[in-house]
Amino acid sequence: MKILMLSSELAPFAKTGGLGDAVASLGKTLAGAGHDVRIVLPRYGTAPLATENGWTPHPHPVAVHLSPRETLFCRVWTAPFEGTAARVHLVEYNAHFGSPSIYTTFPADAYRFAFLTVAALDFCLQTGWIPGIVHAHDWPAALAPVVLNTTRRATPIGRAATLFTIHNLQHQGLAPKDILRYLHLPGWLDTADNLECLGGINLMKGAIYHATKLTTVSPTYAREIQTPAHGFGLDPVLRHRSTDLSGILNGMDTTSWNPETDAHLPARFSAADLSGKAVCKAALQRRLALRENPAVPLFGVVARLYDQKGLDLLATILPDLLARAHMQIVLLGKGEQWLEEQYLWLARSHPDKCAVRIGFDNALAHQIEAASDFFLMPSRFEPCGLNQMYSMRYGALPVAHATGGLADTVQDWMPPRTNADASAGATGTGVLFYDATAGALRNAIIRALQLYYDNAADFARLRRNAMARDFSWTRSAARYEGVYRDAIAARKGSVAADGGLVQ
Repeated sequence: MKILMLSSELAPFAKTGGLGDAVASLGKTLAGAGHDVRIVLPRYGTAPLATENGWTPHPHPVAVHLSPRETLFCRVWTAPFEGTAARVHLVEYNAHFGSPSIYTTFPADAYRFAFLTVAALDFCLQTGWIPGIVHAHDWPAALAPVVLNTTRRATPIGRAATLFTIHNLQHQGLAPKDILRYLHLPGWLDTADNLECLGGINLMKGAIYHATKLTTVSPTYAREIQTPAHGFGLDPVLRHRSTDLSGILNGMDTTSWNPETDAHLPARFSAADLSGKAVCKAALQRRLALRENPAVPLFGVVARLYDQKGLDLLATILPDLLARAHMQIVLLGKGEQWLEEQYLWLARSHPDKCAVRIGFDNALAHQIEAASDFFLMPSRFEPCGLNQMYSMRYGALPVAHATGGLADTVQDWMPPRTNADASAGATGTGVLFYDATAGALRNAIIRALQLYYDNAADFARLRRNAMARDFSWTRSAARYEGVYRDAIAARKGSVAADGGLVQ
């Protein structure tokens, strides 16, 4: 298949979270399976590209036809993607992407990524490379299915099927109505059963209505977003398209996140030989000035300090837990100022038990995963999550809210119920809780402490279970291949612009 991916992020070129990792891993895996994969994203205002690094500019400026009366020109740079057969195209247009920031402000971002969408499609038309499927990732690429169903419908690329993947429904791309005029889109899109929303335009809503097929990043999240509790106002639209919506769990980068080869660690380890994990724990305790004690359970946190991640719940219960329980906690993250200050205060109040680093440090994130006995993820909602996968591979048992991808990847600790079951041992890969409250989180942490101190055999078994889990992209990519084929078949049976049947 010829697969065109549109995204605002792609690791390592541009990344703020899991979106960039997911697009990169999926693209490389699909290319490795023999598909012709092209990934388009902006060239943000970073260091100039060099031809000796493999980047080549398209020989001619690319005409971006925003309307019959307005054509702008951009430059497109191309390079192979990290030694794979996939190719990356960077759209250079400084008026929109000259800043080093991936995201700026609304409504500016709506126009920036609308330009990217049209530039990507027109680049394909001008170079004669016509994809069978256009895979649009999250709200920045949400206009692709709309444009392909309207202004580009009668062109060769208008035959392409579309897949829209929702990585996080909370961020929908609300824009002024003028975005329709900017792209010369038909006025009938400004209706309640199309893009209209709260007096403006909702880009993600448009993609949900217009894409051939829809996916999100875990099976549980696919069900959750069809409910008022997690639908952020779009649950009626998603229920309307429910037969075309599926949840495909993200995989993880098993090369970068591998405790047997990780260059960020002071010692490597595996499920068969955990001695290196003990070295990692001692090294992190020394580095962060915690009491060096191999017997105390270490809880790790690497997260953005925002409402979604539930770390305000953790901040509520930690003062009492740190005062009364034999435990240590290490937190790496940044976000809301009040929450940063709360955790810094906890670290000052309990310097031998709590260490906090505000910011992001990739090497330290790897070291926290490797050193921790447990990894805390109290997210109020979590479309997929990757840290719980990293944690399990590194032998840190997740303590997680059973939502979204966390519910799909973490199995709750279940001790043997009878003597007959004792020979088989405990089941599970972590500790789950089911209400997004401070009390439920506190009880889960207490369960984790009981597992560690009172059930050593169960703890060891759960750690082995967790480290044996396979979260590679191979299975997920195969599911995407199936959705692509279904979308292409469905698009071929759709009605063309002239009223005939597309063959």
